[in-house]
Amino acid sequence: MSEHESRRRVWAPDWRLLLLALVILPVLLGLGFWQLDRAGEKQRLLEQWDDPAQARPWADMDIENRVTGQPVVLTGRYGTPVWLLDNRTRDGAPGYEVLSLFHPDQGAPVVVNRGWVQAERRRDQLPAIDTPQGPVRLLARVADYPVPPILAGEPTARSNPSTWPRRVQALPVELAEEVEPGVAEKIVKLDGTNQPGAFRADWEPDMMGPQTHYGYALQWFTMAAALIILTIIASYRKQES
Repeated sequence: MSEHESRRRVWAPDWRLLLLALVILPVLLGLGFWQLDRAGEKQRLLEQWDDPAQARPWADMDIENRVTGQPVVLTGRYGTPVWLLDNRTRDGAPGYEVLSLFHPDQGAPVVVNRGWVQAERRRDQLPAIDTPQGPVRLLARVADYPVPPILAGEPTARSNPSTWPRRVQALPVELAEEVEPGVAEKIVKLDGTNQPGAFRADWEPDMMGPQTHYGYALQWFTMAAALIILTIIASYRKQES
């Protein structure tokens, strides 16, 4: 009898190994399917981004439905408060993003990101910000408050509450609530430079693309397949005949 015949492999699984595989496998599969769901969600959001016709009135959206990237329509007036979000560059030039308080005819007050303006040459000078005074209609996109700060070397200015605009390194919702209690928990970004009060508002979707989620899903499913294969291989053991 040959050595190969006397040392054949038989199915002899270790129950501890099988138990471990049964615990880990559903987790890997669950993560893979979760990434597929996220990819589908991001694809829908990108379609919304490319189709402003799906914009909903601001007053019709509750907090849970204000999803980043969702197009919205607001009718109302700009308020006096203007924050200049510091350390924002475009094409290598330093500047600010202009954030104004907006009072819709219906719905909660909201901070509107009106786009980018170039900074003055002198640090102690702020750019002139012209704000429409009458009623306006805005097409915008739901976004998150700009936190945390990019640079934290300069504290947020609060010394003179009557002075606008104010230079800030970040605008958390708590700071906006000091000026306007009840302000919305999301901000909006103007959808293009043709909007009333807009500056350079050429935004790109601020989100991870669906292809990235598909890649993560493939990684999780590959790990699940490798776990199955390795468990099967480890469950076959050499046995003397």
